[in-house]
Amino acid sequence: MADYVKMWKDLGMDLENHDLLCQVLPTAVGDVFLTQENRPAAMDFWDLVISEVHGIRPAELIEEQKKGRKVFGTFCVYVPDEVIIAADGIVTGLCGGSQFWVPGGEAVLPKSTCPLVKASVGARLGRTCPFFRIADMYVGETTCDGKKKAYEILGEDVPMYVMDVPQMKREKDTLKWKGEIEEFAQKVEEFTGNKVTPEKLGEAIHIVNEKRRALARVYECRKSECLPISGRDALLMMQISFFDDPARCAQMCNRLADELEQRIKDGVSVVPAGTKRILVTGTPLAVPNWKLHNIIETSGAAVVCEEMCTGTRYFENLVSEDGDTLDEQFMDLSRRYMKTNCACFTPNRGRIDDILRMAKEYHADGVIDCSLKFCCLYDTEKYTVSRALKEAGVPVLSIETDYTDADAEQLRTRIGAFVEMLNG
Repeated sequence: MADYVKMWKDLGMDLENHDLLCQVLPTAVGDVFLTQENRPAAMDFWDLVISEVHGIRPAELIEEQKKGRKVFGTFCVYVPDEVIIAADGIVTGLCGGSQFWVPGGEAVLPKSTCPLVKASVGARLGRTCPFFRIADMYVGETTCDGKKKAYEILGEDVPMYVMDVPQMKREKDTLKWKGEIEEFAQKVEEFTGNKVTPEKLGEAIHIVNEKRRALARVYECRKSECLPISGRDALLMMQISFFDDPARCAQMCNRLADELEQRIKDGVSVVPAGTKRILVTGTPLAVPNWKLHNIIETSGAAVVCEEMCTGTRYFENLVSEDGDTLDEQFMDLSRRYMKTNCACFTPNRGRIDDILRMAKEYHADGVIDCSLKFCCLYDTEKYTVSRALKEAGVPVLSIETDYTDADAEQLRTRIGAFVEMLNG
């Protein structure tokens, strides 16, 4: 492992507490990922990245900043990466998925706030996440009340821009979101000093579409009866895709997909025939939150799909590449992003339809609907999700959890019983 101490020190990080975080990660990675048998060889890239998650990519970002480029930290799949890339900016995800950061967030937020929000704030205030230290601007959105108020705190010492996401999906809402994208583009131009032109935005749309296509190829392989990759490995790939350079991400995902497609042809599966297949839906699982997948896949089942932001919502639906003017391209972006079925929308029948469709496409034997504690949006939608799945004859288990391991054995018991029920 390279020595990144000077870089962390220059970023003003709390090295003592950061060391405590770094001590825990290798064990977690080893227990969750490296204990698996018959993993795809192409996972070596993501193993390397996660082993130095606070080193490799942060060092790259800093080198690009030295060249005058700006780094934008985002919290949601609704923020259009294409606009940032078109202005020669760089995008990195910021959501926190570790209990380590939660106490820092609780110092300024109510304990009854979602752990993802508390962890994100704690990562910044505790000075133990380099991505929060590096980002020149944070870009938020109005998909969650907890995040909206947290942005006010995060914006006290870092430029903070918030996009107002419509809460319904009428044509006028699509037009409103187009206007938000236009205003965001103006802000990005002002902040970077670079103009967003139709040519540059067209190139950026293609770059991000290629990334989506590559991720979709990997997920397409998970539909096979011969399952060539575990849910844990697919989740790690997806989580890292929020941080990685988009062109490299597409390259590495295509490399993985090539191997997975060959494994399917050769009949190479990571699980025994007859292993029950689980579709996971609900609140996104930010890195390094691997608890749910690890419990499911060490309880005799396999995760074959995630209907969540760290899953299909991130890559499904491409942006049209036919637009020639900025006005057309902004509309194309709006139409694509408004197809994302976040629980913030009402009504949200689209998400129910997605779950039912994916249960069929991925040949899921059952669905686990998981929400983080105090995430009222996804927790409330459990009712309609569960009802729709039961009406369709698809077994469903609804659970609520957080980032701690306090409920791990309880979850293992419930999930184990669910898998046993699926096995008949």
